[in-house]
Amino acid sequence: MPETNEQHEAFLNLGSNIRPEHYLPEAVRLLRQHGEVIAVSSAWQSHAVGSDGPDFLNACVLFCTSLDAQTLIWKILRPIEAQLGRVRTADRNAPRTIDIDLVLFDDEPFDQDFWSAPFVVVPLAELIPHYPHPYGYENLATIAARARRKTWIVNRPDVFSAA
Repeated sequence: MPETNEQHEAFLNLGSNIRPEHYLPEAVRLLRQHGEVIAVSSAWQSHAVGSDGPDFLNACVLFCTSLDAQTLIWKILRPIEAQLGRVRTADRNAPRTIDIDLVLFDDEPFDQDFWSAPFVVVPLAELIPHYPHPYGYENLATIAARARRKTWIVNRPDVFSAA
């Protein structure tokens, strides 16, 4: 049964490198139409991974929903991406208006690759700094601090200031 009275905590990573200053706040606005947005991290700018495309802006969102994880992805996240002009191609690293990934659902991590990416760990650590990294022994704040020292990633507080 996809929807229950039980509320689930979903941590989402939003990313954009096509007009990201527009699409990140717009994605948060659309999420609010489908559930409760509890918290939004700062936006963080980093170089595109796997391509020479424009820099990405990423942020994490704590989203509460009564939907299970798969229903959340297919009934809310993917439709929001489509509404905001996301086109999926064979090139997984192609520039995009918005990408919304489920990172953590009720303390259950999704896709091990997310947890080593500074563009996920740094904004997520703003929301849950003491959360233990699911594939290591340190908390997210410690891992994010190390990632910020080793990787070019810049805080962009201006992106959500008008939202």
